[in-house]
Amino acid sequence: MSTTNPPTGPFEAIVFDMDGTLTDTEHVWDVVRRGLAEQDGLAWPEESTTAMMGMSTAEWSRHLTEVVGIKGSPEQAARRTIDGMVEHYRTGVRLLPDASESVRRMAELMPVGIASSSPVVLIEAGIQALGIGDVVRQYVSTEQVPRGKPAPDGYLRCAELLGADPARCLAVEDSSNGIRSALAAGMTTIAVPPHFHPPSDELLARCTVIDSLEELTADLVRGLAG
Repeated sequence: MSTTNPPTGPFEAIVFDMDGTLTDTEHVWDVVRRGLAEQDGLAWPEESTTAMMGMSTAEWSRHLTEVVGIKGSPEQAARRTIDGMVEHYRTGVRLLPDASESVRRMAELMPVGIASSSPVVLIEAGIQALGIGDVVRQYVSTEQVPRGKPAPDGYLRCAELLGADPARCLAVEDSSNGIRSALAAGMTTIAVPPHFHPPSDELLARCTVIDSLEELTADLVRGLAG
């Protein structure tokens, strides 16, 4: 991980989400989990799709067993899900437009971190696929903190590791629970709403909304600094 480029301007760091923000993988989690339910002969509760977005591994694996009814223990449900995700990653991770470039643009301005609900093995695979390992200083999985998104724990821990005040950090998110997590951490939040279960207009009104990562520029950051 990079240790160069001190922060400039009023923001001390920027923290990116990964699934759905940098990698087009948010929907893949849903596909894999629905597949497990189908294998176990279960109907899929539609509300479970959005409920699990941003949850830590311990949280969503309990949801799978206790709410969806997946067979076995939460640990077994987690392993089946992560194994399915690893298989998808092996076939190639689809990157969102300008994902790598936007991270590098921001790294020229301030330290960069990642706060993701994915387990560490998938965060590392995503960083490798994006080719940004030289500029990402810290990354945090919500496996490593007490609570997943929408709680602020992952963002707060990433800011701590970056040596930054959360109130002087930017966050880049896509999902409803991720946005709530970043806002709860006190970060200035940039939302890139997905087509897959987009956040409500009410929640987006609390963020700076951009249509794509191509709009994440030094000029935008300067404007947010006011």
